[in-house]
Amino acid sequence: MLQTIGDSLRLISPDALRVLVSRGLRGFADGFVALLLPIYLVDLGFSSLAVGTIVASTLVGTAILTLWIGWIAHRHSRRRLLLVAAVLMVATGLGFAAVRDFWPLLVIAFVGTMNPTSGDASIFLPLEQTVLTEVVEPRQRTALFAHYSVVGSLASALGILTASLPDLLEAWVGVGRDTAIQCMFVLYALMGAAAFPLYRLLSPAVEAGHEISAKPLHQSKRLVYGMAALFGMDSFGTGFLVQSLLALWLYQTFHISIAAAAAILFWSSVCSAVSYVIAVPIAERIGLINTMVLTHLPSNLLLMLVPFAPDLATAIGLLLVRSALSQMDVPTRSSYVMAVVRPDERPAAASITAVPKPFAWAAGSLISGYLLTLSPFGWPLLIGGAVKAAYDLILLARFQKVKPPEEMEVPSC
Repeated sequence: MLQTIGDSLRLISPDALRVLVSRGLRGFADGFVALLLPIYLVDLGFSSLAVGTIVASTLVGTAILTLWIGWIAHRHSRRRLLLVAAVLMVATGLGFAAVRDFWPLLVIAFVGTMNPTSGDASIFLPLEQTVLTEVVEPRQRTALFAHYSVVGSLASALGILTASLPDLLEAWVGVGRDTAIQCMFVLYALMGAAAFPLYRLLSPAVEAGHEISAKPLHQSKRLVYGMAALFGMDSFGTGFLVQSLLALWLYQTFHISIAAAAAILFWSSVCSAVSYVIAVPIAERIGLINTMVLTHLPSNLLLMLVPFAPDLATAIGLLLVRSALSQMDVPTRSSYVMAVVRPDERPAAASITAVPKPFAWAAGSLISGYLLTLSPFGWPLLIGGAVKAAYDLILLARFQKVKPPEEMEVPSC
């Protein structure tokens, strides 16, 4: 796998490499805040419902910002918008480090870039996906998106391991855990600061090289809205098990330490990274939609079994196998969306199909937080898995015949 990645990286443009490195910095930061955020909030005395509300606020705020960015990106410099996003990330980290009261934290969560999930839910996503599509050949697009996902997943895994630092500092140095976690929020801000010069170095090639239309979305409007609705259904199911709340469920059900939760989520991220690379040859053989469904559906059935696990070892095993399958649809979905719309519609398409994700995650996380206050049983995992399995079947029925251009090419005899 590493040799395959290395061979592919040599073919990637400097602009794409800058985006990949920036994705790694953000993934690293998202990894440790996803685990530390709910534990920090619980330590501050907030209830599970209050934690779910703050998590939901981050997702709703992200959705609104993402929609706005996608709606104006066809008229503005993508490089400049990414620079603004990096500055906002710095401000978010510093805000969480300095504030301890519920309502101010709720506001910061709403307007900031904090990502409490295992995936990428941020205003960076539609901009970076559009940039990558501009600097790669169509047949290499899925492979590049796979690298994008691998970098994010591995960096997130490293960030998850770093989340054990507050416990280590408390044991070795005597620093209070709350103070140590606040330092981690400062580190989150520093990752945004490190991404800023990378975005600043992007070349003019990342900007739109086609005629700018009056509307951000026109010819593909019906197709994009249909995909957005279905992706929103999938994200609603994911909202029941966003990484922050999954960590909270493990923490409460099996009484594990932060270090143990970090180790579980680390290996889960590693399994996901492997699945991204495997998805590329599978998609080349059976197509993007088939890859998305035939790998995602079994993973959701495994997820539904997790609440019935008799012990921690069984739960971990199910979660790891599920992670090895569940993320193959990530690079294939991104590639598919970019392929089936016109070039001038890509920012809006990436944004509109991404916007339901944080809204639906927010709804799911609110319900999940409430369910965790009612019962220690893993109802969020069971319900989330069932919703996501239904999504897979509907996606296959609705979009199996809508193929990207490279899959419609007839090979010469």
